[in-house]
Amino acid sequence: MAFAGFEDRARIEQEMPWEERDLPVTLHQLLSRTAGKFPDHKALSFQILSGPKDKAETLTWSELLGKVNQAANLFRSLGIGQSDVVAFVLPNSNETLVTLLGGAVAGIVNPINPLLEPEQIAAILRETDAKVVVTLKPFPKTDVAQKVAEAVRHAPRVHTVLEIDLNRYLTPPKSWIVPLVRPKMADKEHLAHADYMDFNKELAKHPKTLTFEDVLEDRVACYFHTGGTTGMPKVAQHKYSGMIYNGWLGHTLLFSEEDTIMCPLPMFHVFACHVIVMAAVASGAHVVFPTPAGYRGDGVFDNFWKLIERWKVTFIITVPTAISAKMQRPVDADISTVKTAFSGSAPLPVELFRRFEKATGVTIVEGYGLTEATCLVSCNPVDGEKKIGSIGIPFPYTDVKILQDGPDGPTECAVDEVGEICISNPGVYAGNTYTEAEKNTNLYHYGTYLRTGDLGRFDPDGYLWITGRAKDLIIRGGHNIDPAEIEEALLAHDAVAFAGAIGQPDAHSGEVPCAFVELVDGATATEEELLEHCKVHVHERAAHPKHMTILPELPKTAVGKVFKPELRKQAITRVYNGALEKAGVAARVVSVVDDKKRGLVAQLDANGSSEDDVNKVLGAYTRPWEWAA
Repeated sequence: MAFAGFEDRARIEQEMPWEERDLPVTLHQLLSRTAGKFPDHKALSFQILSGPKDKAETLTWSELLGKVNQAANLFRSLGIGQSDVVAFVLPNSNETLVTLLGGAVAGIVNPINPLLEPEQIAAILRETDAKVVVTLKPFPKTDVAQKVAEAVRHAPRVHTVLEIDLNRYLTPPKSWIVPLVRPKMADKEHLAHADYMDFNKELAKHPKTLTFEDVLEDRVACYFHTGGTTGMPKVAQHKYSGMIYNGWLGHTLLFSEEDTIMCPLPMFHVFACHVIVMAAVASGAHVVFPTPAGYRGDGVFDNFWKLIERWKVTFIITVPTAISAKMQRPVDADISTVKTAFSGSAPLPVELFRRFEKATGVTIVEGYGLTEATCLVSCNPVDGEKKIGSIGIPFPYTDVKILQDGPDGPTECAVDEVGEICISNPGVYAGNTYTEAEKNTNLYHYGTYLRTGDLGRFDPDGYLWITGRAKDLIIRGGHNIDPAEIEEALLAHDAVAFAGAIGQPDAHSGEVPCAFVELVDGATATEEELLEHCKVHVHERAAHPKHMTILPELPKTAVGKVFKPELRKQAITRVYNGALEKAGVAARVVSVVDDKKRGLVAQLDANGSSEDDVNKVLGAYTRPWEWAA
């Protein structure tokens, strides 16, 4: 169905109310319908190595349904009811998708980022009360198994750990070598309170049809942790209805059973799970996952265009940081099958958009979604006008308001007036977005409009623009500075590949802007040169960075966003240690930790200094400090 603009959106909404659409109630219903329509069509392909001729494993829709049923039956046999939690800490693989879908059919599935530290994984396992964890068997060049073992040690409700051995995807001689070099885990790491089992061996014991009733009612089916780039993870709840809405959008507006989608994004993130996988489950499209680590996998960027040619990909799913990396490599394959590229997770710089379009002949469609809304909110119309830098127009059945708090409650902003983006749609679980009830307090306007924390505006044509993040603003002496302005200016410099701007502590203004950059491979620039570049290209004088740091690589999240908490930690360490040194105080910051209530806290070694000595220096800053343990 064409999606060219507001007329198409209105036409779709006027057909009938969302509640009256003839759609499945449960995920299993939806998957069964698609497998019935397209049993022999390709559903899922995965290759552990990135070469265009490397071994790959493909499942058809009927095969995928059978394995999902086996997984759901396995989880039920382990005591998982529809309100119990199966967590997985996995890179991408066919088993990862089987676990995702099977866990959501049997109970509630909780994908967890395998890049997190053990204490963070353990905190999520405790918060979600997970009983079963699916993870990797120890494997070379990854410590996922070891981190999960440590996390389970601190999550006493976990009674079963199911292990997946990626060695089955390799061919000789690599597959012969892995058992010889596989990391050994001490017996103490296989915890007494959790039984360790082989996922695939246990899966094979169960029938390929459900052994329990798929109760036809809407319910919570997923827990996704979030926190983005600005803080500690929170856990969002997703219902079948929100998942099916995302799938319906993808099928109605974008994909059919004839499409192949390249998705090098991780399956612990809503972009991959709800936007791509659910759209495929609804439409019958084929999804390709290259390497366990996706865009982070060895050789993925070098082989990317050849992989497009191999799989005859029609849609590319990407993020700005990945686009930048691709543009550092030639388009060295036939990519004529590609219709469109979709970019999300962060705003796309104009120059990068143009560079990609010129190199590939493919137009990028920018969109917007967030974990708290199950995901999709808006996109530039695939068949209509695309405004570079805009996140487009709201999807059918999604109502977006730009609101500002006032003395008498929220007020709606005028055209081009900046306020908070607030959303009401079938993906918003109003009143219950997070598992922790207190985190839902003051999270909604008018009871149903989710407050995103993103700042934005509608232009005169009704297109939505993100202008910043409410809690990501740099506040210099009460003056709000949008870090995006600094980042855009830096990304316009030929030598800069990635940029992140934050507020560094300042004794006078509370915060002043500083910036971190990663250079394009082979390019050169000095920090002084980049500071001068900002003085020319950042038009607001107060937003000129006071410090510039060039790093070999900026820290990034698994979906390619610059990870700002790490940058803030580096800035706090640098500023506080500089101030202590200047004052002749020997104490030094040795770490910065993210405290759930106080935010970032500097931890200091005394080195003979007294608390009074330190307070005389650091008392002028707003960020707290404490002695290191």
